[in-house]
Amino acid sequence: MAELHTSYMGIELDNPIIVGANKLMSNIDNIKRMEEAGAGAVVYRSLFEEQIELEELQLIDEAEEYDERHAEMIDVFPNIHHAGPKEYLFELEKIRDAISIPLIASLNCINQDVWVHYAKKIEQTGVAGIELNLYSVPHDIQKEGTSIKEEHFEIVKQVKQELSIPVSVKLSFFYTNPLHVIKVMDGLDVDAFVLFNRLFQPDINVNSQAHSSPFFLSSKADYRLPLRFTGLAFGQIQADICSSTGIFDGHDVAKMLLAGANAVQCVSTLYRNKIGHISKMLQQLEQWMDAKGYKTLDDFRGKLSAKHVSSPFVYQRAQYVDILLNKEPIIKDYTR
Repeated sequence: MAELHTSYMGIELDNPIIVGANKLMSNIDNIKRMEEAGAGAVVYRSLFEEQIELEELQLIDEAEEYDERHAEMIDVFPNIHHAGPKEYLFELEKIRDAISIPLIASLNCINQDVWVHYAKKIEQTGVAGIELNLYSVPHDIQKEGTSIKEEHFEIVKQVKQELSIPVSVKLSFFYTNPLHVIKVMDGLDVDAFVLFNRLFQPDINVNSQAHSSPFFLSSKADYRLPLRFTGLAFGQIQADICSSTGIFDGHDVAKMLLAGANAVQCVSTLYRNKIGHISKMLQQLEQWMDAKGYKTLDDFRGKLSAKHVSSPFVYQRAQYVDILLNKEPIIKDYTR
């Protein structure tokens, strides 16, 4: 019988399947079902600094709407203040007490000082670790890429200095060289990297001629980008690697482990196939390991990483070159 135990961020997991942050987490019963289905850990939905700021502004507007409607009345609600992150922190504590698998918090901030402030509050809830979602939309045409990287390095440095619980960084792939960013942050003692973040992208409805915000799920083909960088990073850093995006079944999990991942995060497959699909993914992984004669994940982790494959070009452009050199069969297939 295959043994699926793994270690991620220094946290011991029964298996490598982690449920990534998502809206299903809004219902505590869903989180319990994830645990029952066999999830190794869960990442609770993110605390967004932007959301809290908007809610504070909305509360102020609503509270002041009827101010000074009467000569003797200045404020209708003089003592009402927004709770800030308190509701989120309360939910974390409630979920921590409701499940036995590791609970990891997720944090999204804008201002550098807020990252540390919120991270310290999250640590006090007793979660197993915290995941920093770092990204930057390059909307300022004058801003150089180097300054964005330096800001992210400083955020990671300060958070790591202030926290004692494990810290992972969920990166986007929009850096010029993600491997260099990973290497620098690894030097700042990051405990793990999640490759990669699935960011919101705007869309336009041509009928209404207005911007829209559709709910886009990943597809199976999306796993190839994180697979490439998982395979490239394995053996070059001290931190653990968690592959994310496009992981739908147990064979996808096996691919990421072969490339060098310690664990994976999945979300879209739970929306498409329901929460109970986690059990099937674990069964598929176990069956594959048994068929290949693997007893533990360490028996094959990183076996097909760039560090261990015979060809140094397999994670670069070797496939593309191979297509150029063997184009005739492909052309025939698509021109029949």
